Formats: sequence, C-alpha cells, structure tokens
Amino acid sequence: MLFGVLCMIYFAFMKFLEADFFERLTDRTMVTAKLYLEADEISRDALNTVRQQYLQKLNGEVIRIYDEKDKATFIGDSTQFWTKNVIEKVRKTGKIKFLDGENQVVGIFYKDNQGDFVILASATDQGSHNRLAKLLKIMVGTFLAIVVVLLISARWIANKMLKPLQLFTADVEQLNAKNLAFRFKQPKNKDEINLLANSFNNLIAELEQAFILQKTFINNASHELRTPVTRLMMTTELALSKDRDTDHYQQKLKEILAETEKIDHIITALLALAKMDLEITSSQLSTVNLSSLLDKIMEDWRHKHDLELILNLQINEGSSVNVLANATLLQIALDNVIGNAFKFSNNQSVTCTLRQSDEFFILSIADNGTGISDDIKVEIFKPFYSRSKEKGLEGEGMGLYLTAKIIDLFKGHIKINTNQPNGTIFSIFLPKL
Repeated sequence: MLFGVLCMIYFAFMKFLEADFFERLTDRTMVTAKLYLEADEISRDALNTVRQQYLQKLNGEVIRIYDEKDKATFIGDSTQFWTKNVIEKVRKTGKIKFLDGENQVVGIFYKDNQGDFVILASATDQGSHNRLAKLLKIMVGTFLAIVVVLLISARWIANKMLKPLQLFTADVEQLNAKNLAFRFKQPKNKDEINLLANSFNNLIAELEQAFILQKTFINNASHELRTPVTRLMMTTELALSKDRDTDHYQQKLKEILAETEKIDHIITALLALAKMDLEITSSQLSTVNLSSLLDKIMEDWRHKHDLELILNLQINEGSSVNVLANATLLQIALDNVIGNAFKFSNNQSVTCTLRQSDEFFILSIADNGTGISDDIKVEIFKPFYSRSKEKGLEGEGMGLYLTAKIIDLFKGHIKINTNQPNGTIFSIFLPKL
C-alpha cells in the first residue's frame, strides 16, 4: 500500500511538471509569434536582441517558424528541424503537444497579415528531470526506512498480541486429569483470548464436576455398601458353619433380608444422589422471588403435612426480594432444612425469618428441637451423615448435603449460626440480584 501511494505521488508529480513545461513551451511559441510576426516595424536583429534579453533560453531549446511553403523563416536559421508531416499536422489540428525522446514539443498554427505560419518549439525540461530524480531518491529512502520500521514494529506488535496466546498455551499444557481445579487466567480486556479462556474454564468446570460426581458416587458406594455387605457375608457364613435348627435359619434369613433391604435403600439413595447432582450441574438459573417461594412452601407444609411454618419477613417495604436461582432446586433445599426442623422438633412449629444485608438475603430457619452439638457441626453437611437412627427416625443423610450443594450453586452459603439448648437455627445466605 505504501509502495502504491508513493508511485501515485511520483507519477502525479511527473505529469504535473510535464504539463507545466508544456504550458511554458506554449507561452514560448505565443511570445515568438508576437515578436516576429506582429512587430513588423522592428528589424530582425532588434527582435533577436529583445528575445535574448527578456526570454530565458530553455535547455536544448529549438524554435522554428514555418511559412505556407513549410520553409523556416524569420529566425535566421533556415534549418528544416521538423518534417513536413509534423508541420502539416499542426496546420490541421491548430495545436499539438508531444514528446520527442527527452524533448517536449509544442506546435501552434498562427494566422497573420503576412500569411499563415506554423510555430514549433522544443526543449528539454532538465530542471524537472533533476527534481524527479531527487524525489525518486527521497521516496526510495523513505520507503526502505518505513518498511524496516514496519517490519520491526509489526514483529513487536505480533509478539505482544501473541503473548496472551502463548501464556494460554502454557496453561493448557499444565492441565491434566489430576489438575482439574486449575483455571485459565482471563485478560482484563474483552478480546478473543478472554472469550477462549472463559469457554475453556466453563468446559473444565463441567469436566471437574463430572469427575467429582464419579468419584463421589464411587466413594459413597464403596463406603456405604461395604458394611452391610460384610454383615451379610458374616451372617451367611455363621449360618453355614454348622447345622442348625429351623428357627435359627429363619432368624438368620430375616437378618439377611434386613441387610439386603438396607443395601437396596443405600443403592436407591446413591442413585438419587447421583441424579440430583446431575440436575444441579445442568440447572438453568433465573430470577426467583423469595417472598412468593416462601409463601408457596408455607402453604405446602400446611396443607400436605398439617404442620405450622411461621413466616416472618423483615424486608423494607417496596424492596425487591429477587435472587438468581433455580426455583425447583431452591425449594428442594429449603424443604430439606424445614423438613429436618420439623423432624427433630417432634413436628413443633418452625419459624422462617427473611431479612437482608447489603449483599445478601438471609433466611433463618429456627426449630424447637434438641439442638446440635459442636462436635457434629462439621459432619452434618457430609453425604450419608444422619442422626435419624439415633432418635428412631427415618433418613439417609442426604438432605443437608444436597442443600449445601444447591446453595453453593447459587453463590450462597449455609451455616448453623446459633445452637440453643432447645433448638437450632440454620441461616441461608443468598446473593441479591
């Protein structure tokens, strides 16, 4: 592009100088016509003196005035410089301009009282040639300098532009199945590298979640199934160790059936847990109104279970109570906490208080149960941890685990902020929309 622009400038300047010199030659021919043809009373020698005194001679200048017989006249040099064909062409066209090698030629047809004449002038524009030569040198030097600068700057810009990609490639090489917690650094500017890093981070997050689900399922299955299977094997081995009466065999078969049912419940719970984890991973988030959701939950517990859920809203009037969540999953999470509150308080009333801070909506669920000791606080949100059997209640220990996962999905958190001798308060923090 630079080369093209410089060439255009050079040829435009060359044509301008050429046209300007043609105009000078044309003026030369007109001045010659006035001096030699109009000034009849002035002698030829006097005309030559005036011409030499007032007209600067051009480089290689030749001027001829031809009469009707194509003979050179007036100037004192009768040399036939141009052919009859050129002279005749000037008569026919009235005016011509053409290049003769390095010379530029202008011819005009001039009518005078002494007759019809053809005036031809030729000269070399040496000054313009010198200017064009200097311009060409300047342009070549400028072109080479700019090309060198462009190459260096383009290399520097390319390295600078590719540096984020090189860093990104180095990060990709660090990624493996054992390092799925790794995340790519995203540049501050919103360019293609940022979008690529964001896409890779989302992909890695999904892969990490899939690996976690697989690992969690395997760990839970191996941990939860090992004990009942071991008991089942021991009971069977004892029953087969020696002959026994019918009543003893029946008793052992009942124990085997009980353990088998327990295994069946564990397998069902594991599959439900895996399914719920997949639903959490693939859930779509939208705007959820907490006030409306809590009203619905309160009505469900009242009509379906005939249990009293007291709702206490401590929200400024006119405030929007919206969070970014999945309504179905959020209801499951809240129902799990509320269900536990009813279960461990012998179905006494449960109070649900909604208040707000600068960043969060805080939902406190308080029961009137026996409370939770400090030593099991860290265990209560683990899968399959349950105190139900200790109190003669049903439960597989998945409710609070799923609740914690769901709340974490919504960028919130849950904690046991108060342990009272006669109850427990769970506080759920959900970011404001």
